[in-house]
Amino acid sequence: MASGNSTLATEFILTSISENPELQVPLFLVFLVIYGLTVAGNLGIIVLTSVDSRLQTPMYFFLRHLALINLGDSTVIAPKMLITFLVKKNITLYYECATQLGGFLFFIVSEVILLTVMAYDRYVAICNPLLYMVVISPRLCLLLVGLTYLYGLSTAVVVSSSIFSMSYCSSNVISHFYCDIAPLLALSCTDVYVPETIVFISACTNLFFSLTVVFVSYFNIVLSILKMRSSEGRKKAFSTCASHLTAVIVFYVTLLFMNLQPRSSHSLHSDNMTSMFYTLVIPMLNPMIYSLRNKDVKDALRRFTTNPCNSFKLM
Repeated sequence: MASGNSTLATEFILTSISENPELQVPLFLVFLVIYGLTVAGNLGIIVLTSVDSRLQTPMYFFLRHLALINLGDSTVIAPKMLITFLVKKNITLYYECATQLGGFLFFIVSEVILLTVMAYDRYVAICNPLLYMVVISPRLCLLLVGLTYLYGLSTAVVVSSSIFSMSYCSSNVISHFYCDIAPLLALSCTDVYVPETIVFISACTNLFFSLTVVFVSYFNIVLSILKMRSSEGRKKAFSTCASHLTAVIVFYVTLLFMNLQPRSSHSLHSDNMTSMFYTLVIPMLNPMIYSLRNKDVKDALRRFTTNPCNSFKLM
């Protein structure tokens, strides 16, 4: 399309998940509850792993940052989405939209990398238990988390900059409940080859690296567990990585389903449902997965509710 037909957008309009007026209030209440549970669950994990003296290990250090990422990911999306249920026209400013996309990319990429780091942590804990505290030292933990956030930030800056370097047509309606890559590309009047290529390379690199490390880590974990002679030892070893494995499966199945769908089968409804799952539902589920399947977290919560003064001290 000719550049004369393009314009510099100053604002966008986000659409609601459902256009049925009768569903707006019920959907608002449902997602308000989901967001409330997400905030409560992840803040609970952050507090417990910060103040309980028995949870000061690398595993719970990484879990704390996963909860922080989940909380940030949900907060970038949920408040603005809740507004779409209450107003007829949910307007978001150009730079507000860019900030939301950048924040979403930062947290989602950071989660991919942190889940990879946690898989390596579980590998060392089960395959080299005697060297665990030496290999996964506090210094290495800080380095890995720092690199995770740095990589997430750099990816967010590069990808969101490429998306918002485009010009947009007269239509400024984003067919989505938040500023996402595909709906923004659909509004562009200019050639989208460069931003699409950047997004494709970034997504493939992140997924390939992460899935490779996770697969190799758990392949070696399974081999180590099978070599154990004691059934009690095998049970204990499996329990240390069961929560992380569950979270990984839920996250990657959703992410792969979203990215591997043929373009012809994409629809606003299916994209909304999938995006809703990994931006709102998974951040709510992760604290439940790590709490319900983790004896240490349940014991820490029990100590906190019964006698917080004696059982806890800020580390």
